[in-house]
Formats: sequence, structure tokens, C-alpha cells
Amino acid sequence: MRQPHGPGITCEQHAGARLGATGGIRYSDPSLNFHSRDAAVDGDGQQPMQALPFALLAIAFYLGAASWQALTLLRRVPQRPKLVRGLGTLALAFHGLVIAVVIRETGGLWLGLSPSLVMVSALVTALLMLVSLAKPVLNAAVGVFPVAAMTLVTAVAWPGGEHQGHITPGIALHVISSALAFALLAIAAVQSMLLAWQNQALRHHHISGVVQTLPPLTTMERVLFELIWVGMILLTLAIASGFLFVDNLFAQHLVHKTVLSLAAWVIFAALLIGHHWLGWRGLKAVRWTLGGGVLLLLAYFGTKFAVEVIFS
Repeated sequence: MRQPHGPGITCEQHAGARLGATGGIRYSDPSLNFHSRDAAVDGDGQQPMQALPFALLAIAFYLGAASWQALTLLRRVPQRPKLVRGLGTLALAFHGLVIAVVIRETGGLWLGLSPSLVMVSALVTALLMLVSLAKPVLNAAVGVFPVAAMTLVTAVAWPGGEHQGHITPGIALHVISSALAFALLAIAAVQSMLLAWQNQALRHHHISGVVQTLPPLTTMERVLFELIWVGMILLTLAIASGFLFVDNLFAQHLVHKTVLSLAAWVIFAALLIGHHWLGWRGLKAVRWTLGGGVLLLLAYFGTKFAVEVIFS
């Protein structure tokens, strides 16, 4: 039986859902093995307390690495990529311990807004450091690491959400490809903002400061489109696996995710076609990249935020 996930990595209510006695969501089909948001925290509220020390250490290392890289961009300190990666690795290790505590306490895959943000931010961080070994993308840590730190704050302060103990291989493929696509395209979005900064400075003949620290403009653009190409392949796989393994992607509770994900795919596809055939580059490429990134952000997390925060 296929499970009702959307093109993102979070879960919503489906037709068989009903309200439990505590106000959480209970599911009539036991094979789905979902639990209410009350299951994310035990009765004594121990889960966030156990994760707190690891979260604080991860936040400290994230902010330390981001601060050093920011000072590097401003030419206040020398470049130390090994130091930034080392601090980032330590932060990611404690980030992983936070996730491990959550999984142990909830007894399954932890879903919902804040836990999804925590897991995806860990993946973005890991991919950024991995890609930075071969490509000049480590400057994106200035934006990625503080965001990862913020997700840990939300996980400790607000650990709600449903969780699932078992998923099918098809849904696992959909979830993993969705997460990887979002991670790579999120890095591409940060890369595009650095590219916009560099492009604007060069237009105004400001060739000192940050511009001298960044790689050449052509290198920045090449890396941006390489990230988008790989992200698009994974996003295509995520959408295709969604249509294959997810029940009725255009049902009421999934249509917003489906439409936003498809719209983001169209934007990135148009950008790649425009770049190849029409020579799109510079600020036009930045605008299209950020537009597609915003749509993906809304597809993955915007609707979950509305359900769990605004309407809860």
C-alpha cells in the first residue's frame, strides 16, 4: 500500500485521519503506523532536555565556523578552509547526535516542521562540506551554518510533529531524493546570492574587499549551474517517484506541495534551457535560481508551517 506523502519530505493528514482525544492526529489505517505530535516528546518533556547539550555545542561550532568564513570574506582574517571544515564537522557530529536522541526517544522517523528542518539542515551542511572539497563553495557556509544553528534552536524549543516507524522502499527513494534535491538547490541559492554580490560590485568597479576573496566570476557561475544540474536530476527523480509511489498527489492535502514542486521544476528547467540556448547568466540567473528556491522552500516547509503554527 502506498503512503500519502507529498513531493516534499513531510507528511500531512489524509482522508482516513481523525482527531484523537488529545487533539493530535490519529490514523485509522494501522499499517501507516503514524503517531500524534504528542509522541514526539515523552510525558516528562525529557527529549528536548536530553538533546539540549548537543544542540548548544553544535550551535557554537556552527557560529564559530560561519564567523571565521565571514571574516575571511571581509579580509579580516586569513583563509583557513581546514579550520572551517573542522568546526563544521564537529557541529555536524553534534547535530547528528541531536537527531539520534530524537529518533531514540520517538522510536521512529521524526516528521513535522522543526524535525524536518533539523534533518534537512544537517544534510545541507554535510553536502556543502563534501562539495567544498572539489568546488569553491565553502563561502556558502556564511549563510548555511547559521540557518542550521537556527533549526537546532527550533528543534529544542518546539519538538512537535508526527513520526513514522516504517516506510516502504519506494517512499524512502522519494524522501531521500527530495531531501538531496532541496539540499543541493539550497546551496545553489546561497551561491547565487554570493554571485549577485560579486556581480554588483564589479558593475560598480568595487574590486577590493569581498570581491577579491571570492573565486572568479566565471568560476562562480560554472559552479552555480553545476549545482543546479545535479539538483534538477534529483528533483526530477523525487517528483517521478512521488507519482509512482504516492497515492493521489493532487488530493486536497497534497496538491499545494505538488503544484509548488512542479512550478520549481519548471523554473529551474527554464533557467537551464535559457542558459544553454540564450546565454542567460549574471543577475538573471540569480533571480531565476532564487525564485525556484523560494518555491521549493514553500513546497517543503511552507505548508507545514501553516498547518503546525498558524492553524494549530
